[in-house]
Amino acid sequence: MDVFTAIAQPTRRSILEMLATGGQLTVSDISSRFRVSAPAISQHLKILREARLVRMHKRRQQRIYQINPEAVQQVEAWVKHVEALWSERFERLEELLKEEEAPEPQLRGTKEKRYGKSS
Repeated sequence: MDVFTAIAQPTRRSILEMLATGGQLTVSDISSRFRVSAPAISQHLKILREARLVRMHKRRQQRIYQINPEAVQQVEAWVKHVEALWSERFERLEELLKEEEAPEPQLRGTKEKRYGKSS
């Protein structure tokens, strides 16, 4: 599953935020914070696992989830890349606007020569 498809869903983004702030959480810890069923949360966790955004390990009967920092860094790198592209475009736009706002330089005597007048 594509990382961006996985994070497009609000519940999955909320799960990622929980794991980012709470560290390792069990499925029941995560499920208890939502109004949807535990199987629905398990399905969201499966999608996050397939996208490699989270890692899961078993401790006795519990499944413990934690965020995968490498996958999150890949998302961050892409966002920074797009941000740099937009910043560059905005800088070029700003330069263009400044050029258009600047008054045209007037050459001395141009007006008089154009109309046959001399100074």
